[in-house]
Amino acid sequence: MTGKSELLAIGHTAFDYIIQVNEFPVPNTATTINQMRTFHGGAAANVAVVASSLGLKSSLISAVGGDFLGSAYQKQLESLKINIDNMIVVEEDKTPTAFVLTDENDDQIFYFYWGAATRFKESPIPKEGILNAQAVHLATGDPSFNCNCGKFARENEKLISFDPGQDLHMYSPENLLDMLQICDILFGNHHEIKRILESVNMGIDELRDYGPSLVVETRGRQGSIIHSTEKIVIDAVEREPADPTGAGDSYRAGFLKSFLEGESLEYCGKLASAVSSFIVEAEGCQTNVPNLEMAEKRMESYFK
Repeated sequence: MTGKSELLAIGHTAFDYIIQVNEFPVPNTATTINQMRTFHGGAAANVAVVASSLGLKSSLISAVGGDFLGSAYQKQLESLKINIDNMIVVEEDKTPTAFVLTDENDDQIFYFYWGAATRFKESPIPKEGILNAQAVHLATGDPSFNCNCGKFARENEKLISFDPGQDLHMYSPENLLDMLQICDILFGNHHEIKRILESVNMGIDELRDYGPSLVVETRGRQGSIIHSTEKIVIDAVEREPADPTGAGDSYRAGFLKSFLEGESLEYCGKLASAVSSFIVEAEGCQTNVPNLEMAEKRMESYFK
């Protein structure tokens, strides 16, 4: 599949092990696993899958192993017409794998095996994929690769969103400042936004003056805050949660879908909240993905 896309997601495609426990063990102790299942995941792939389901033409660039070729995951992405022509395939290695532990308070601990994704840093910039996209979303992945892709996207006047997620700790202060300076939208949960502000010693307004004009802060059950020229508070669309994994990625996809179509920031946040409410209703990041009609109907019903 070739041609232009509205959104290019760069970062991890992964196999997810979603593990439910009552509480996290302290060192040198054990805890019982209540449930464990395997799903399709990876932050970049989650964004591409949800965005595509919402009607946004999407492409995806990840580093995957030989176990991805011919897999149900590959076939799923192709069935959604997501362009995966520029994937980095390392046949002798494994596709990245995430182990996500969630306790009864919906707090989470992540363990992540990089596998083929260690090749990101030696891979060339996917120039064709970036040039053919309207917007580039830089998700979890290698900081140097993301920085190089981001700089090329900036030179070619693409809209850039940045979400370091759980890989935030891998960014040097220099790489983090580079990414913040070139991105238009910074996404993060409230823990990540706090750590970013502390790392660069800035407040929200200083950060917005330095780089991203929009800082979108997700807060789980407390909804989200869009920091722009004003602070826009969006309620969470509350549903009975089965698993919070992937809710943030789906929020980003819903937000970008609306934003690229010129909707107001309040509308972007409300649709994103509605989209993410579907994801938490089922285990796995891509199990209960809505289409646009479903998301709009829930948004309109909840926000009246």
